[in-house]
Amino acid sequence: MARAEELLLTRYRLGSAQEAFGLLRRASQQFNIKLHTLADVAVHLPAPDAGAPRWVPPRPRAPAPSLHALGKTTARKLGQSGVLKAAMHRVMQISQSPMASAQLAENGFLRLERHTGLGLEFTEYFAFVELGGQVTSYSLAADENRQITVKDVAASDLFDERARAVILRAGSRACHSVPLTAPHGTVMGVISSHHERAVGEFEAARLAALHTLGAQVGNWINWYRNEVVLDALESIHATAVAESEAGTGDPAD
Repeated sequence: MARAEELLLTRYRLGSAQEAFGLLRRASQQFNIKLHTLADVAVHLPAPDAGAPRWVPPRPRAPAPSLHALGKTTARKLGQSGVLKAAMHRVMQISQSPMASAQLAENGFLRLERHTGLGLEFTEYFAFVELGGQVTSYSLAADENRQITVKDVAASDLFDERARAVILRAGSRACHSVPLTAPHGTVMGVISSHHERAVGEFEAARLAALHTLGAQVGNWINWYRNEVVLDALESIHATAVAESEAGTGDPAD
């Protein structure tokens, strides 16, 4: 967040970091986007040219993808958090599990976005899971873009001793991780079901239903980041340019 505030402060010659935060917060509320998501994209998206009327060059617009696997044809009004909540509950239904977690890929990590039925120790320990490094069923599902079943956490070598203990204390004896995959193959995140008892192999029909869900939700998240989040940045740019020109002059390079 601090990096995004500094970026806006410098680029638009704002009066204070508080003013930069206010721009981010207003766009976050208007477009129903989490502040950390908006700040992360702002920091990593290429800067607009000096005096450019837009932050992002004009791009083809696409309608929101349907989410038939969730029983929804459109989910724009739900926002990302609402879609993840609905997707978690659908995964729990398909997997017949009482607990689930939803993580989104962000800067080489899986960031825990939502959960149900898992305690504070679990959410704090797995708040960030490193991709390509820390081995868990979650990171493996993302790294290899495939569903991963841990039939018995107590006996699995996918978790180190600390992680295993945290999961078991959360009441999860088994878990199944589903990658959320965009059409171009990028994994946007992972949803995992957590089970109170050890499980066996998931049958083909259940795996197919989870695959469809993962593909549709991944496609929707990709659309959301390329449409809704960029629209929010355009709103920040337009507001900041107007305020800058009304105050201290043209925005900085």
